Amino acid sequence: MKQVLISKHSPTLNTVLMVEETIRKARGLIKVAQIKKALPKKVMHSTLLQILNYLQFSGKIAITTKGVVWIFAPREELDALIKRGIEL
Repeated sequence: MKQVLISKHSPTLNTVLMVEETIRKARGLIKVAQIKKALPKKVMHSTLLQILNYLQFSGKIAITTKGVVWIFAPREELDALIKRGIEL
């Protein structure tokens, strides 16, 4: 998979998390324009595309011709280990 650098500036962690949360809460296919409207703060289009590239590369979303969908499902076993405080 080829990653394309769209802008010279990197998005902040807060912005990435805001976009992640918006897509995750959509619970289905959502278009990029709908993501922009649903965000609590404005995000430049190039920054949003950079975040979407990162989220797709990290396996959290799938980008299709019809839109974006959240695909990441956290492993229950890992959550249980974290709760018990076991280091790996």
